[in-house]
Amino acid sequence: MLKTYAIFLPARPGSIEKEWEQIREKLLIFSREGNRLLKLNIFVNLPDYKTIIGTRQLIRNSIIDTFGTSCPAVSITIHPPESPWKVAVESLSVPADMPGAETKFFESTPYVVISTGYGKEVWGAGLCSDIWPSDTRKSAAAAFDIMLKILEKESLSMNNLVRQWNYIGNILQVKNGFQNYQTFNEVRNEYYQKYRTIHGYPAATGIGMMHGGVVLDFLAIDSNNSLTIKPVENPNQINAYEYDQKFLKGSKLKGEALKHAPQFERALMVINKKSSSLIISGTASIIGQKTIGKGDVREQTLVTIENIKKLTDTERISQLTGKEFGSCGRFALIRVYVKNDEYFNDVKEICSEHYPNVPAVYIEADICRDDLLVEIEAEFLL
Repeated sequence: MLKTYAIFLPARPGSIEKEWEQIREKLLIFSREGNRLLKLNIFVNLPDYKTIIGTRQLIRNSIIDTFGTSCPAVSITIHPPESPWKVAVESLSVPADMPGAETKFFESTPYVVISTGYGKEVWGAGLCSDIWPSDTRKSAAAAFDIMLKILEKESLSMNNLVRQWNYIGNILQVKNGFQNYQTFNEVRNEYYQKYRTIHGYPAATGIGMMHGGVVLDFLAIDSNNSLTIKPVENPNQINAYEYDQKFLKGSKLKGEALKHAPQFERALMVINKKSSSLIISGTASIIGQKTIGKGDVREQTLVTIENIKKLTDTERISQLTGKEFGSCGRFALIRVYVKNDEYFNDVKEICSEHYPNVPAVYIEADICRDDLLVEIEAEFLL
């Protein structure tokens, strides 16, 4: 299936509302040119949690009014883009004449189902509750509950999860002995233990988000046994779910012998007869399980890119999958999270050199460790 990523920025700086209206017009033109939007990730710069509630409602209603029955799944998160912009949008689309794409709703949240010859895909985005912005556990559980209900509505389960994005407010904050990221990992473990019965995990990103709460996006696939989905490991990294306890910041839950590590694969290979893609999880400057290049954003960016090169080594992928890919392959997208806006220029310079002409969005976000300065996720087509 031919999917296309694109990045949209305003033509002129302005208020959130004015910048969004400029991008909305661009998206409308893009759709009229023969593109069916599947998913929008909208990154905004806002001062506080209260403001995001109204902004989400405004933008989501605008999208529903604009695209109607072809409305995409929508995620709106507080991740400041590059200056001078207050809004940046990453889109995923398919050709408008491709049959089988349908927008559905869970309550007021749109999601997209694509029926294909190999089964179906479900794209969900922006799953969250605004009730507990300062309680990571309750916020995460509410988001997982929405995901579970959408999957059940589509006769799928958490076994079908292939890709997950986890946006965690104030990810590095420690409250009552528990780091917010570790709290999220405990909730994820509880849901996976209860609702996943297969070996292995989805590809995933766990990234900070300003001002609290938890937002989840996901891709689930029912392949009807016509797809092959295999994890791809990085030989230079320990699997995240095998991290030592000392790298997990926070206390153990009462009654638990251990803290639970992040449960995701470094990458997942999705193979069908016509095309294949490597879904690359959020990747950072970690070798083994240790942070490399502390305090040096340029070194961390280069180490991160080298880690991605290990994952996209087509010779290794061929050995893992039993399918010959030769030396072909191209990046369809990179998304780059940068801890501080002062690092944007350095990170962008390096990424532009290594990923020329690849759609890329750069946004500000805390990474899951205090000493990590940059994280990159990607999709690689073979």
